[in-house]
Amino acid sequence: MARVERALLSVTNKDGIVDFARELQGLGVELISTGGTAKLLREQNIPVCEVADVTGFPEMLDGRVKTIHPRIAGGILAVRSNPLHMQALKEHDIPAIQMVVVNLYAFEKYAGKPGVTREELVENIDIGGPTMIRAAAKNWQDVAVVVAPSQYNAVLSEMKANDGAVTQTLHWKLAQEAFLHTAAYDQAVSRRLLQVNAAGETTTESLPERMQMNLPRASVLRYGENPHQEAALYVSGETGVAGGEKLHGKELSYNNLVDLDAAWQLVQEFSEPAAAIIKHTNPCGCAEQATQVEAYRLALEADPISAFGGVLAFNRELDGATAEEVAKLFVEAIAAPAFSPEALTLLTAKKNLRLLRVKPVQQAELVIKSISGGFLAQTADTGAITEADLQVKTQRAPTKEEMKALLFGWRVCKHVKSNAIVYARAGQSISVGAGQMSRVDSVKVGALKAILPLAGTVLASDAFFPFPDGLEEAVKHGVTAFIQPGGSVKDEEVIAAANRLNIAMVFTGMRHFRH
Repeated sequence: MARVERALLSVTNKDGIVDFARELQGLGVELISTGGTAKLLREQNIPVCEVADVTGFPEMLDGRVKTIHPRIAGGILAVRSNPLHMQALKEHDIPAIQMVVVNLYAFEKYAGKPGVTREELVENIDIGGPTMIRAAAKNWQDVAVVVAPSQYNAVLSEMKANDGAVTQTLHWKLAQEAFLHTAAYDQAVSRRLLQVNAAGETTTESLPERMQMNLPRASVLRYGENPHQEAALYVSGETGVAGGEKLHGKELSYNNLVDLDAAWQLVQEFSEPAAAIIKHTNPCGCAEQATQVEAYRLALEADPISAFGGVLAFNRELDGATAEEVAKLFVEAIAAPAFSPEALTLLTAKKNLRLLRVKPVQQAELVIKSISGGFLAQTADTGAITEADLQVKTQRAPTKEEMKALLFGWRVCKHVKSNAIVYARAGQSISVGAGQMSRVDSVKVGALKAILPLAGTVLASDAFFPFPDGLEEAVKHGVTAFIQPGGSVKDEEVIAAANRLNIAMVFTGMRHFRH
């Protein structure tokens, strides 16, 4: 292993760079740097040699040309075991560089600014940075390439343990991460430029011409849906369930994460305090009430048997009073935007209970699903309705209380696997019929599972009733009003049946299939 004698530093993210540079200097490393980084290091009394002093040329073309020069590229790319390479360095008096510390302009952050022009986008594409990173990674045996502040400690630890050298194992790992870094950067640039047309105008196409995914693996999970399947979590940021912060408990499993996401998305539907209890991606209870503890009690009341071993989500900071109630039930995991100190004290007493703090996603993401040979993508189901959007189709209109219940049940139904049926009262789901092959069977399953009385409830259906039998079955159990999309060739028959049964029915004109 050769000592690191010379390092090139040119970073956009300057977190930790001063301390890192000072440590390198203490290990006897000569530092070469560019503009902003060099200025910062000098301000901290760290000796540094400007790139222009090495190349013999000043920065040119408004900074477009700084490091693209044989005296820099040659010092990085020369293979130390190749005598001809080393002879060329000697003949042209090119100093060998053993470490490159470079990270790139935050292009995505800049590109997301309102009103940014094509010219501004293009001008903020880094050229020298990716070139140096790729050159160093190509010559990985001889050059350690460092692209993130998170790598500084590992590099310094090895250098201190190996008389200023970095092991080949770490060299290779750094090179792998370097190519991932430049690949992610190139994807960010190409993805953004594909949104600009020939006239330089930003387009708003929801589905990109090319699907690009380059996500870091956050963790390897114990297994997938079943123990014989391998699984891992990949994240795109710090929001949503994938980017959530685990505050306590066992490792999150594949199934935990899927169920937590289902619960989290459901409670995001509501503006008042809401609680959702999920089992196998379907809600076995959901409620929206004036207080969080009451929302949880009513959600649990709907199906306490299925709730055992489920996952929970809340759309408010989980407070102490609610946590006290939750602690009485065995649950696998809880997602919330925050946990009060009282809630944490109560819930962390349960050794295995996973607590996940989640930041809401600010912009709806594409929903992506794999199929054999490819992927399907669709925009998120953000469709919502208000009372003004509803079409009353029956002779009897819903009462005020029924209308509240219908709108609540419709929001819950959106998050139930098709064919989906939800029995509800205002602010409380009463029972759920999910995932049956016929709609009338979902109606029957929901009634069969009901623990609370169904008399006086309303019923939400994610898609139209193809025949009157679904209504007739529900009315047997006391349902008084229905909400459904409409659109069946037999709508008139279904409406006639509703009038005959003296129930109210409204159409949404919007379907909520969930496969």
